[in-house]
Amino acid sequence: MRTGAPATASAGDDHGPGRSATRRRPGRTAAGPHDGGARRPGLLGRLLGAGPRPPAGESTTAHDLSVRRRLLLALSALLTLTLFLSYEGVHADAGPLRASSAPAVVAIDTALYALGEAQADATGATPSTSEFQKQVAVAAQSLAVAAGGDVGGPAGRQALQTVAGLVTGYTAMVQRAQLQPAGSVLRKAYLSYATSMLKSGDSGIRARLTLLQREARADVARRTSFGRLLWLGWSTSALLVLALGAALLETQLFLRRRFRRRYNRGLIAAAALLTAGFATLALFTVWTHRGMADTRALLDAVAPGQPATDAGLRATSYLADTGFRAAAAVWILIGGILLMALTETGLRQHVDDYRFRPR
Repeated sequence: MRTGAPATASAGDDHGPGRSATRRRPGRTAAGPHDGGARRPGLLGRLLGAGPRPPAGESTTAHDLSVRRRLLLALSALLTLTLFLSYEGVHADAGPLRASSAPAVVAIDTALYALGEAQADATGATPSTSEFQKQVAVAAQSLAVAAGGDVGGPAGRQALQTVAGLVTGYTAMVQRAQLQPAGSVLRKAYLSYATSMLKSGDSGIRARLTLLQREARADVARRTSFGRLLWLGWSTSALLVLALGAALLETQLFLRRRFRRRYNRGLIAAAALLTAGFATLALFTVWTHRGMADTRALLDAVAPGQPATDAGLRATSYLADTGFRAAAAVWILIGGILLMALTETGLRQHVDDYRFRPR
């Protein structure tokens, strides 16, 4: 004959009846002599505003769910913001580099080379009027391209306009010289004046173009650099990805222990989106920065006054598809919203079950 009453489960048990009353149930803490009333939340709970922990002896599952939900949403929002700023910090300069900065450097190099060739044609033993005109036309066209690149801002555009006016004056002097008999004093005077316009001190055409070239190269260097702020941003983003991934994994294990559910589809989808999204964005950034670095190395290899040959075409090939990759920045925001939605969906049912659970 069996003696004693069967053990019954209390209303606060998370797993329902059928468990021994003497066995410690998940979500409960042993009551101490000084326990009573709601307890203060832990540091993480206070930071996330999860409210006080339940009194000793009552289920902590609702509180634990709230802390994890708030933590996942906070990490997702912070990661979205950090990753967006870091991604934009690299890709926002790729478009201007492709469209204006790199072409401006190539254009100024081409103009310097063309003017050097024009000077050689004008002062050579057998001057060639047609070759001189051809080289001057190349220089003028290159200056127009450089002006479109907005080198140095308004001051740079003004300087290029000044150089274009000086080139016009230089061309007129050379043309006047070519109208004079070979070896005449007037011909030599015109050529001397034209040469001084091209090469004199800091006010000559060459000096002005060299200064603009340094500014254009400095602009390229600034746009292609991966500075401390970018390193900090991407390092922070990587740490946040690891933290969010660990939090998703811990929450999945927590749900498995408390609710005997092997998998939570919302959390698994969020983890997959986090992994695939960050890997894709990191790969896009590596490709873009590599193309920008190759472009800078290419332009630095061109010596001032030397022909740029195919530098422009090669720079364009290095920066191909950067516009498409830069446009992916908006998907960071969309992905962040989707990540938070998946997290909320994965935990909402359990949170609501405990929020409206009958007492």
